[in-house]
Amino acid sequence: MIPYGRQSISDEDIAAVVKVLRSDWITQGPSIDEFERKVAHYCGAAYGVAVANATAALHIACLALDVGPGSLVWTSPNTFLASANCALYCGADVDFVDIDPGTYNMSTWALEVKLMAARAAGRLPQVVIPVHFAGQSCDMAGIARLASEYGFKVIEDASHAIGADYCGGKVGNCQYSDMTVFSFHPVKILTTGEGGMVMANSPVMRERLQRLRSHGMVRDAALTAAHGPWYYEQQELGFNYRMTDIQAALGVSQLDRLDTFVARRRELAARYDRLLADLPLQVPKQDPNGTSSYHLYPVWIDEAKSRHGRLKVFEGLRAAGIGVNVHYIPVPNQPYYQARGFQPGQFPNAERYYAGAISLPMFYSLTEAEQDAVVAALRAELT
Repeated sequence: MIPYGRQSISDEDIAAVVKVLRSDWITQGPSIDEFERKVAHYCGAAYGVAVANATAALHIACLALDVGPGSLVWTSPNTFLASANCALYCGADVDFVDIDPGTYNMSTWALEVKLMAARAAGRLPQVVIPVHFAGQSCDMAGIARLASEYGFKVIEDASHAIGADYCGGKVGNCQYSDMTVFSFHPVKILTTGEGGMVMANSPVMRERLQRLRSHGMVRDAALTAAHGPWYYEQQELGFNYRMTDIQAALGVSQLDRLDTFVARRRELAARYDRLLADLPLQVPKQDPNGTSSYHLYPVWIDEAKSRHGRLKVFEGLRAAGIGVNVHYIPVPNQPYYQARGFQPGQFPNAERYYAGAISLPMFYSLTEAEQDAVVAALRAELT
């Protein structure tokens, strides 16, 4: 089976992990600081705060912006559950903004229309979480303009998008947002096994994030000088969301190859674009203001022109040994969210995209022969 995603682990990665295992630092050691500094430097952000996974990163990012009961958070319906659940963990309410039918990212036009209605109703969001679907940045300049006009904070969910470019900079530099979140799950571009990171430019935000990831606890020179070297103090309710030094060492090693990973994914995406050009489907649209890092390569099946619909195509590809997947079922269509009042048809662009979406295999070590096999199987199902 050719999977839709696969991590790439080198001998250098293994050696880096073994080095930590043979050291005195397995949990909180120097590799975490090194990983945070190197990711921040790569992206052009001032700070990175490493955590156990991207869900934890989204959760503490919301808390750092004082999201809580009475708050309202908006995100994209075309995303994994965590982008919305993070607000519910804080006791806030969640709503969604429909996607652009070309990029599948949050539509800036739909956001502005919804904001105008929300202002009239007196219920503006406190935080908006745009999601850089498949590795392509949202229209962050447009969203930042609206954030300034309507007074909300912005957390970029860049779980798919480390290594992506936008308006001359790297995604993660927080030029147009308050914070950015990355995921290092094994199917992502860079992995630490499980893991995530919050990027920020504010030292106050960094300090709050560090406190929230570790039980709300503070241990600094002023406190130990006053009480003794053992002293620590819990100043708010936090969590055990810490990344281990083992994971961070893997991340530092993987980071050395990040540009190589992204370059290969872009080559594969360009090759898919060429090979699929005559088939009845829509390939990913690239916004001219950025370049995707292609965590995913989603295609949209045009059922009106295809021999089979999405389900038959999906089943045929799986039967042919192609491990395709679907990203994503719109979050408001999940039973849990339907029980909270959302109804089918509220976000038509996300639903239309989901009805025809299939993610083709996309990973660093995918060979051209494997890619040819994917295209041949897809052609057989569609024509």
